[in-house]
Amino acid sequence: MKFSSLVLPGVSMIAVTYGLARFSFGLLLPEINESLEMTEFISGMISSLFYLAYCFTIILSTVITTREGPRRMIITAGISAFAGLLLMSISPNAWMLALGVLFAGGSTGLASPSYGAAISLWIQDDKQGKANTWINSGTSFGIVLSGVGSYVLTPNWRLTYLIYAILTFLILIWNYRAIPKVRKNSHAMFQKGNLSIRGIKGAIPLVLASLILGISTAAFWTFSRSFMEVAGEYSDWHVYGFWVVIGLFGVLGGFSGSLIERWGLSVAYKLGSLSIASASIILSFTPVNRLVPYISAGIFGCSYIFLTGVLLVWGIRVFIANASLGISIPFLLLAVGQVLGSLFAGLFIGIWGYVNSFILYGFVGLAANLIGPKKEYGRERS
Repeated sequence: MKFSSLVLPGVSMIAVTYGLARFSFGLLLPEINESLEMTEFISGMISSLFYLAYCFTIILSTVITTREGPRRMIITAGISAFAGLLLMSISPNAWMLALGVLFAGGSTGLASPSYGAAISLWIQDDKQGKANTWINSGTSFGIVLSGVGSYVLTPNWRLTYLIYAILTFLILIWNYRAIPKVRKNSHAMFQKGNLSIRGIKGAIPLVLASLILGISTAAFWTFSRSFMEVAGEYSDWHVYGFWVVIGLFGVLGGFSGSLIERWGLSVAYKLGSLSIASASIILSFTPVNRLVPYISAGIFGCSYIFLTGVLLVWGIRVFIANASLGISIPFLLLAVGQVLGSLFAGLFIGIWGYVNSFILYGFVGLAANLIGPKKEYGRERS
């Protein structure tokens, strides 16, 4: 199978599931809060449902993908994203919004392990690392699209979500046509039912790092735009430009595979975790200087996609017997951390304010820098 035949529809599906169905929520949240009369605490709880649904579906996807191959879960991811966005677009209250969030958030967990397995089946070994990191960077393209779309369509967040749903449906059709069935490829070696945890001792740092990084990034994804609005006189163009910067710089994270090969996994992780922690701390200075949010956005966008690429490669190298499991474990723990981080972020902001809360989450990210892959992982093939 050609590299582009799998990677391009994969990038597109990740863009709509992660960028539009999941992370665009934080960008549209102020309008949603005003329309549905939700408090910061309620919006934080609803935001945590994205990650909670992700935790459930990434386990489900790993099990089914291991048994049956990736096609079914990839298609189901598109259906789930479409349903979630559609429900969110017609939400008359917080309850239906929460239901839409569950479907939208669940789509991301369905997609990630499936594409990891698809790449292991149909992409040549020497190109698999590049394919994984570029599909992962689809999140950035989705974030850019959500930023531009939200600016053009604002303040009608319902129409925005409806257009996202239509786009998701079209990409679902593309993937339905592009992803082959396992039985049609007799050369593809796929071990059904293999959920090996070979290398579990090396997974402990991976689990801890993913969990802490998830906690540290939750506040940024959910409340960074709200912080800008209360911190200074930013126009709509400035606010949506902030979101576009996150996505544009996130595209640079697609080069994580090449940098891992050059520097080693350990160095790449240290650099990424230090950068993402600094982004939250820098954002806390938003009331001081109007350029600060954009500096923070660039660092956060690049380092988040870069780090998820690092975690992806790290996971595959630890769980060497099963690629989908190697992807699902770090991404699952990243989501668990984001559940916890989102739940407490709204509470902390209500008590301590935005500045102190973002500084706190930045220091949580610094704690993740103390944990990382062993140096020998950096010289192994993914």
